[in-house]
Amino acid sequence: MNHFLDIHKTDADALRTMVDSARRMKTARLGRPKAMPDDDLPLEGRMVALIFEKPSTRTRVSFDLGVRQMGGQTMLLSGCDMQLGHGETIADTARVLSRYVDMIMIRTFDETVLTEMAEFADVPVINGLTDRTHPCQIMADVMTYEEHRGPIKGAKVVWTGDGNNVCSSFLHAAGQFGFDLTFAGPAPLDPDPEFVAYARSKGSVVTIERDPFKAVEEADLIVADTWVSMHDAQSARERRHNMLRPYQVNDDLMAAAKPDALFMHCLPAHRGEEVTSAVMDGPQSVIWDEAENRLHAQKAIMRWCFGA
Repeated sequence: MNHFLDIHKTDADALRTMVDSARRMKTARLGRPKAMPDDDLPLEGRMVALIFEKPSTRTRVSFDLGVRQMGGQTMLLSGCDMQLGHGETIADTARVLSRYVDMIMIRTFDETVLTEMAEFADVPVINGLTDRTHPCQIMADVMTYEEHRGPIKGAKVVWTGDGNNVCSSFLHAAGQFGFDLTFAGPAPLDPDPEFVAYARSKGSVVTIERDPFKAVEEADLIVADTWVSMHDAQSARERRHNMLRPYQVNDDLMAAAKPDALFMHCLPAHRGEEVTSAVMDGPQSVIWDEAENRLHAQKAIMRWCFGA
């Protein structure tokens, strides 16, 4: 039994196996109806609990469909249904769920909810997102890059905007997959030094650059994310917009990177804020492949968790 909690907590060889497995499964599904099962069914007879304390579109649909394609069934539970940590402890909830289901995917706020769930569960636990990291997304991003450009090792990735949870997992991935990462954003929103130190400890070059045009020079991939959280107050949104406006990904910024540089965004996007529609819908954007690849990457993660 394997938990998938964070990219830096998973062996690099296992991560490579998952990305390669995801690409094979995607190829095998070409031309099939989306509801048709896979050729092999590693989750047949298994029940997967999908717990959402945070709202979700891509995570919910991709995990639900992925389980079904591999022969399993899902049980969708919201934070209101569960009342995690309110009354019954996380540990007791993990023990109870382990008696009912074969796997738990949780999308939550506090990382300690995830880690305590994994500590006390007798079934695999997958991190669907926390305020600290988003590893499933980055596995899909690595897969997407390699579909279009080959091995990501040695590539230059530029993150623009806020050094948030997705950026943190990109730094973990830089260390594990061997690429370099440049952060372009305002100082108050720099990534956590812990994540920067991890990537550097693995030999990746991590650069903090305030000038976005200098940051994207020779970039192979430019990544953006939303500037504000759905939970931010209006005053916080305005401050963030003022700080981040110079880091918008637009045609001029893309032109300063390599001619074949890719653009990614984990979605949902606020068109006209962190990225223009011209870039999102342009020839260098791979955001729709990236969104689809959540399905395939997560199927590979679930297979690995079961040792399949």
